[in-house]
Amino acid sequence: METIILAVVIAVVVLGALGGLIVGTRRRKSLPPPPPKAPDITAPPAEPHVGEEAETPRDEPRRTIEEVDLPGGPPVAVEEPPVPTVEAPEIEIPEPTAGRLVRLRTRLSRSQNALGKGLLTLLSREHLDDDTWEEIEDTLLTADVGVQPTQELVDSLRERVKVLGTRTPEELRGLLREELLKLVGTDVDRTVKTEPADRKPGIVMVVGVNGTGKTTTTGKLARVLVADGRTVVLGAADTFRAAAADQLQTWGERVGAYTVRGPEGGDPASVAFDSVKEGKEMGVDVVLIDTAGRLHTKTGLMDELGKVKRVVEKHAPLDEVLLVLDATTGQNGLVQARVFAEVVDITGIVLTKLDGTAKGGIVVAVQRELGVPVKLIGLGEGADDLAPFEPEAFVDALIGD
Repeated sequence: METIILAVVIAVVVLGALGGLIVGTRRRKSLPPPPPKAPDITAPPAEPHVGEEAETPRDEPRRTIEEVDLPGGPPVAVEEPPVPTVEAPEIEIPEPTAGRLVRLRTRLSRSQNALGKGLLTLLSREHLDDDTWEEIEDTLLTADVGVQPTQELVDSLRERVKVLGTRTPEELRGLLREELLKLVGTDVDRTVKTEPADRKPGIVMVVGVNGTGKTTTTGKLARVLVADGRTVVLGAADTFRAAAADQLQTWGERVGAYTVRGPEGGDPASVAFDSVKEGKEMGVDVVLIDTAGRLHTKTGLMDELGKVKRVVEKHAPLDEVLLVLDATTGQNGLVQARVFAEVVDITGIVLTKLDGTAKGGIVVAVQRELGVPVKLIGLGEGADDLAPFEPEAFVDALIGD
């Protein structure tokens, strides 16, 4: 009996020892880390520290920006980029108009000499029969002199040659010069009217088909006027051609002339009105108005140019209406001239590209057609190649020395 009790006690002791061992082992296992604490949104953010700087007390005196050295040496001053300056275009001094055509006479004679030489050669024949006179007529017609002026010239030459009898080259040249001058006209006022006696400014409207050099001629005319000591305002009333206003403004800037322009496709009459208004306020001598040159329909052109004319004349009457014609178009230019003459009262003609054609007779034909004089001629692409028309210099260039 005692043996059984002893065995039970030993068993209990052993089980207790084993239980303690197991519990001790379990207690020695590492517990999982506690979950991170949620940040306190009310606490001020901690200042970042790196390395040993973390031990720096937070109450250390702060350094100013001037006391902090930038890496690589002292701070470098940053220079602001310079503001680009737009230089005003240099004002050109145009060539004086006096004697321009004389200077350009060589260029004119190169293209026109064929007419004069041809006529002198025919007139120098020993026997001037009907066939010869027909050749003289053909030569004049080919040069675009026109049917009626040609007939007048041939009839007068036949009569004078018959009376003269013997004909030396000098006599023939003098005879031909006199008859051509009679056709061209020497008793006509070819002055471009820009100085009305009772007011300022003078108002000039330039008309013509696009492609004849109308806008370029307006710019060159500004140079002619500036060369003669006048002040000018340019009106870019050709609002339907994108480059016209830019082109005209460039011409103006070269001689110091102010350009009035409007929006592309805007009302030409409004631009013309503003141009004259600006000219009056600025006290300039002349206002030049460049107009549109579309010939799609005669009615549309008439309405447009008629409106420009009426609006401008609310300020003052027009002093000149210059029609620009391309001399190389010959008789086709006369058709254009008729249309414009029906739309506005043309007071003068500007013949451009006269140096590029042997058809100088267009001077005679267009004057006869419109009943107005040629006042200016263009003899090249140069800025100062627009010259006042001088009949004597022109005829001398035709027949040569």
